[in-house]
Amino acid sequence: MTAIYDINADSLTGAPVNLGQYKGQVLLIVNTASKCGFTPQYKGLEAVYQQFKDKGVVVLGFPCNQFGAQEPGQADEIGAFCEKNYGVTFPLFAKIDVNGDNAHPLFTKLKKDAPGILGTEGIKWNFTKFLIRKDGTVYNRYAPATKPEDLIADIEKLLAE
Repeated sequence: MTAIYDINADSLTGAPVNLGQYKGQVLLIVNTASKCGFTPQYKGLEAVYQQFKDKGVVVLGFPCNQFGAQEPGQADEIGAFCEKNYGVTFPLFAKIDVNGDNAHPLFTKLKKDAPGILGTEGIKWNFTKFLIRKDGTVYNRYAPATKPEDLIADIEKLLAE
């Protein structure tokens, strides 16, 4: 199976990014959307990023339009929305699919490594979160309703590992 650090993804500007650049850091990977009831979590994600970015934590946002068509915008619209409304400075990536035949390889791996309720792999909604250890393994998967600030104890635990 491919290691998380062998996976590439396009940034929101379209530039290729090798996730290997995040090796040795704690990652919080989230599928996001701009028109979702959970969209205000962008503020909490940014707060977590600001609190921990100098300690080796990176939040990675992956916009997805698979749930209720809640991310209809193009890359420039998504970036402007996130910056203007939530002050997002953490890395955002190009819009992807997280489920189905065209699911991005990163989310295929995350779902396999950390299945959801009753062992189902499919992501159920926007703002599903995956917390990744410094070695690139999945620590835990969190439901969309789990607020970013509720992950702080787990993030601190992983930083101490």
